[in-house]
Parts: sequence; structure tokens; C-alpha cells
Amino acid sequence: MKTIHILNGPNLNLLGQREPEIYGRETLADVESACARVAGEKGFAVALRQSNHEGQIVDWIHEARQEASGIVINPAAYTHTSVAILDALNAFEGPVIEVHISNVHKREAFRHRSYVSLRADGVIAGCGIEGYELGVRRICSLLA
Repeated sequence: MKTIHILNGPNLNLLGQREPEIYGRETLADVESACARVAGEKGFAVALRQSNHEGQIVDWIHEARQEASGIVINPAAYTHTSVAILDALNAFEGPVIEVHISNVHKREAFRHRSYVSLRADGVIAGCGIEGYELGVRRICSLLA
């Protein structure tokens, strides 16, 4: 079965607890369950991971080169700072969808710039955790 990696950056381990007025009350476990359902309908599996450490995310992207058909990534704060994550994604040959739970364009100006978008095949922002499901659906479509 083909696998889609769902990678999450810093502070997303607190999803559902941290700033629920911005990020909602759902947790990463809710994200994983919803994405597994959507992927399963299309014959895919998901592997969801979260780290507060940039190097770990880079390592997971490297692993995805051998293990994953596509990547859905919410790099969180690393969106705006990480050339290392961009470079790792540039070495990944499958589709990449960038997801943000909040609408980053309605927030602080520094959040309007994304290094990851330079590689992403699509960007989804402001749809809450449903954005992950949309990202998984798009990966499945791109790989069909």
C-alpha cells in the first residue's frame, strides 16, 4: 500500500490546547484519524509525525524519499525560516502539499512568506484541520 507522510512542525503537539481560538480544539490524533479515513478510501495509508526539531523533520523528509508516495507538511513556524526543510523537500520527487490550519495571510506580516511554498505543489491555508484532509485528497489525485 502506498503511504502519504504527514509531517508537522513545532508546537503542533499542543494542537487542541494551544490558542484554540486560532487553531481549534481538535488534536493531532483527530488529524491522523481523518487523514487515514480519506487515504484509505483511495487505497493509501498515512504516517503522521510531529517534531519540534528542524533536523528531525529534515530526516523524515529524507526517509520519505524511500518510504512515501507524497508528503503533506505543516511546517508551522519553520515555514518562514527553514531553508533546510526547503532543500530536503527539493530532493523529494513525489508531490508535496503545504498545509496551515489558520489563514496565515490574515495574521502577522512575517507569516506571509513561506520557503516551503517554493517547492509545494499546492498550499492550503485557513481550512482548520480539514486542510489536512484536502491535502491528502490532492496527493491521491496527483498520484492517480
